[in-house]
Amino acid sequence: MLTIGVIPNIDKKDVNILLARVVEFFSDKEVKIIIEEKAALELGYPHLAVESLLQKDVDLVLTLGGDGTLLNACRVLAKKNIPVCGINIGRLGFLADIELAEIESKLQKIIDGKYKIEERLMLDAIVKRNGAMTYVGAAINDVVVTKGGFSRMIRLGLSIDHSILANYQADGVIVSTSTGSTGYSLSAGGPIVHPSLKVLLITPICPHTLNARPLIISEDEEAHVKITATHHDIVLTIDGQVSHGLISEDEIIVRKSALVARVVKFDDSNYYKTVRTKLWRGD
Repeated sequence: MLTIGVIPNIDKKDVNILLARVVEFFSDKEVKIIIEEKAALELGYPHLAVESLLQKDVDLVLTLGGDGTLLNACRVLAKKNIPVCGINIGRLGFLADIELAEIESKLQKIIDGKYKIEERLMLDAIVKRNGAMTYVGAAINDVVVTKGGFSRMIRLGLSIDHSILANYQADGVIVSTSTGSTGYSLSAGGPIVHPSLKVLLITPICPHTLNARPLIISEDEEAHVKITATHHDIVLTIDGQVSHGLISEDEIIVRKSALVARVVKFDDSNYYKTVRTKLWRGD
């Protein structure tokens, strides 16, 4: 019997209606549905509640929300190599690409095994302070170093594998995966990179120079960012969801993680069609 975990974003409008639709579809199938306890109780499914999906033998996890819900699930579930499939009730739905009109047809494909699993590169972000490691986080989209509420820019030193590349003033810098190339990096002027390419993108945020440009490095290289700002309102952000405070002279090392995110895609998925319809929105 197939065991499917469901992670509903309880803050999304009408998620209860969507969850009911999913549960109803699987009700007469050879599928066991489980939901983490907090969401199960809040949405009225105590009989499907489990303490943690990580403690169960789960074949696949469905997220009900937007890309953020899927990103958060990928970071957590990567430790157990559990594939994640997203049903989109968010705004964009670039990763969570099952739309409401096609839920039943795509869920049937999951039952029939008619899907593929794409392994997406993840990043480790390591913060060193006075030579000691003080923080480690994993990202699927991006690692961002940016100024906080201060209007002043911060001064950054960028090195690749300890080879000094540049020093510049900016609002910050983004180190992203190819998966994250269509996120914050794109808004900051970075290129769109096909997610099958195992590379790191380095995109400065509003640099006060004409010479700082986006850069692509190989998956085997490390990006080192040294903070030389004089103020202390500086933040490291993981996938726009997890933050960690930084101070002057901190060093942030971003490199390929040993973890990978496993994202479910279907045969009719087409990356360039998704880019066209969800980013350019033109014919």
